[in-house]
Amino acid sequence: MLLLTVVVTVLYAALARRQLDLGPLGGYLVGLGFVISLLGSVLLHELGHALTARRYGIGVRGITLELLGGYTEMDRDAPSPRVELLISLAGPAVSAVLGAGAVAATLALPAGTLGHQLAFQLAVSNVVVAIFNSLPGLPLDGGRALRAAVWALTRDRHRGTEVAGWVGRAVALGTLALVVVLTMRRALAPLALPLLLLVALTLWRGAGQSIRMARIGRRLHLVDLARLARAVLPVPAGTPLAEAQRRRDEAGTPEAALGVVDSAGRTVALVDPARVAAVPPERRPWVAVDEVARDLSAVPALPLGADGERVLETVRTHPGAQYVVTAGEDVVGVLHIADLAQLLEPERKTNT
Repeated sequence: MLLLTVVVTVLYAALARRQLDLGPLGGYLVGLGFVISLLGSVLLHELGHALTARRYGIGVRGITLELLGGYTEMDRDAPSPRVELLISLAGPAVSAVLGAGAVAATLALPAGTLGHQLAFQLAVSNVVVAIFNSLPGLPLDGGRALRAAVWALTRDRHRGTEVAGWVGRAVALGTLALVVVLTMRRALAPLALPLLLLVALTLWRGAGQSIRMARIGRRLHLVDLARLARAVLPVPAGTPLAEAQRRRDEAGTPEAALGVVDSAGRTVALVDPARVAAVPPERRPWVAVDEVARDLSAVPALPLGADGERVLETVRTHPGAQYVVTAGEDVVGVLHIADLAQLLEPERKTNT
């Protein structure tokens, strides 16, 4: 963010000095003002998404602002293709309105003035944002619109996401090709080159993430916590770590999680595999399980009957290495994130 702020400020400062006959300090101040205006435009663009989502009962957790765009985090997906389409087009519509207003201001203000120059740049930036974001490829807004269209035609949200993701990769390659052509023709400012390359890289990564999430979504129905969760072997508080591991091996359940229980037999903590790995084997007879365990209240919980979508949402909201699986007040198992990843993405290598 800081790097982009510097790049855009320097680029615009050079333009402002040429157009308005300003000194170095004045040019940089105008450039910084332009950056602030861009952020304001991005905020209004994202508010278009956020307010439309709330209009249809979808909660908004937050808005992330960047000079290259923004991101509105919603608490759930759109319930229908129509709602998805309306939410996706709301942002570009706001940018188009801002661009039209800035065009009108550019025509009304005297040429060669600071106001005219800022209005012109805001007009160009908002019109470009509106058009570019409307391109039909994820992670752009036009990609979300394409996903809604494919979803409506096929009745398969995941297929819509995957199609829009592959089109998004094509858009990223097209952006890269445009950068190459402009560079060969020397029509691109040196400082603009890394900025546009970053745009192409961001598009490629965002499209790839969309394709990945579509493939994961297709396998969510396979999530069955009763089968996926590892058993819990209860060990009393104060038990040496080496002894707890010996009991687990002797029981023939080397993959079982170790649960620390109190005098009443209630599970109060879970032994953390990462902490265990940090203890040298020769010290494990002298280290109690309590010292390498996490209190149960600090471990995210999942009810035994949770479906794949709820499990994935919990993982997104509370990232961690393991999750307690409960049936009422009882701990019946532990879900390891590596096991879930292996189920949802069998082609990817995971560490157990």
